[in-house]
Amino acid sequence: MEVILASSSVDGGIGCWELETGTERLRYKSCASPPHGLVCVGHRFLASSQLRDSSLSSGFLLYWSCSKPQIQVMSFPAEPIKPLAANHPGTYIAGGGLSGHIYLWEVESGRLLKKWHAHYRSVTCLVFNEDDSLLISGSEDGSVRVWNLFMIFDDLRTREANHLYEHSFSEHTMQVTDVAIGYGGCNAIIVSASEDQTCKVWSLSSGKLLRSVVFPSITDVIALDPAEQFFFAGSRDGKIFIAALNAESVSKSEYGLHILDSFSNHSKAVTSLTYAPSGNFLISGSEDGMIRVWNAKTHNIVRMFKHGKGPVNNVLVVRQQLDLSNQISLNLQTCSRKQGSLLPLPLEKYTNSTDEDPDVKTLVSLQGGISIDVSYRSADLIFNQIKELQGSSAATELEMEKLKLDYNKSMHMVNRWKKMYENLQQFCVNELLDGGKAGTADENGN
Repeated sequence: MEVILASSSVDGGIGCWELETGTERLRYKSCASPPHGLVCVGHRFLASSQLRDSSLSSGFLLYWSCSKPQIQVMSFPAEPIKPLAANHPGTYIAGGGLSGHIYLWEVESGRLLKKWHAHYRSVTCLVFNEDDSLLISGSEDGSVRVWNLFMIFDDLRTREANHLYEHSFSEHTMQVTDVAIGYGGCNAIIVSASEDQTCKVWSLSSGKLLRSVVFPSITDVIALDPAEQFFFAGSRDGKIFIAALNAESVSKSEYGLHILDSFSNHSKAVTSLTYAPSGNFLISGSEDGMIRVWNAKTHNIVRMFKHGKGPVNNVLVVRQQLDLSNQISLNLQTCSRKQGSLLPLPLEKYTNSTDEDPDVKTLVSLQGGISIDVSYRSADLIFNQIKELQGSSAATELEMEKLKLDYNKSMHMVNRWKKMYENLQQFCVNELLDGGKAGTADENGN
């Protein structure tokens, strides 16, 4: 079963509806998220960044269990976080700070694994690629950067490199509002939207700009067609534009080169777009407080939902089990005792925060007074095991070299003994022959 989740920039909670029937399921309480600040982590729980202070001097992150409307875990990072992104298994979560830093946490333990300075200004959007090896970020400084996580975690390469990013695209002249990446591994494309009224298409393999599409108004959100023939762009005038990705596509619309068509039913800016490929649906959210489900082919509205309070700024489509609420309710205590908590620990404020600040662990509030007994393999344990394996591998190689050397020495010795044996055998044979000849000569003389 697929559900639609929608949040607002005001404290209106998170709405949840079944995509197929339109039935409202839950309303998760107390959520005021920034754009791109709502994610589903491993289909197990929801995470949202919060910016409730008008001075933007404080912020926090919230977790909700999929079956509980109340806030379950609250964390306070070192600075306000705006965009969030979770890798597909839900083992890591990335956050973009107002300072331009990117933070990467291990979900189960809450450990801050890495923090690096990614942009000169605030990070506005984050997305993982299909195999989670790359993280793509956009910023208020107008740049789009591609981060190879293998590089980020390689301390030696990090120290030697002139920069950490794989690619840095800087052709936008104003703030980047959204980024999306397609399929295809190293041959994937990246599409970015900006307040400069353009969407740009980049090649991940070559790092070059493939196409720049100019729109009649600012586009804040984009969604790729699963076949990657075109992409949708939601604009501030309430329209959803369709732009071609194929080099062969020729636009005949009134809007300009590469723009194929547009459709609209929102009275205000389109603030979120996502694709539900199972039913070929496009879901849009708007500042008018409405969520609309469109037939992506005909552009007809299939159904509509009202968030209830304030503008919509995040929309997700999440696949859930049919009886998830009942299943979790029945097995909650058993899972808590035997397999650890259904929710992770709060996110740490600093790397190695147990040494730097013993009080950074913040609020954990599980319903029913259930104690947390988390069972997981921490990053420290994994890193130590990797080092041990690397050490074992090096030792094994040295031992193999030593054995090869000993073998060569032994073979050399064997060859020497063999040669000596052959010489001795030849000497004995010669002596016997010479002795036989001498005896025969003596007999003849007598």
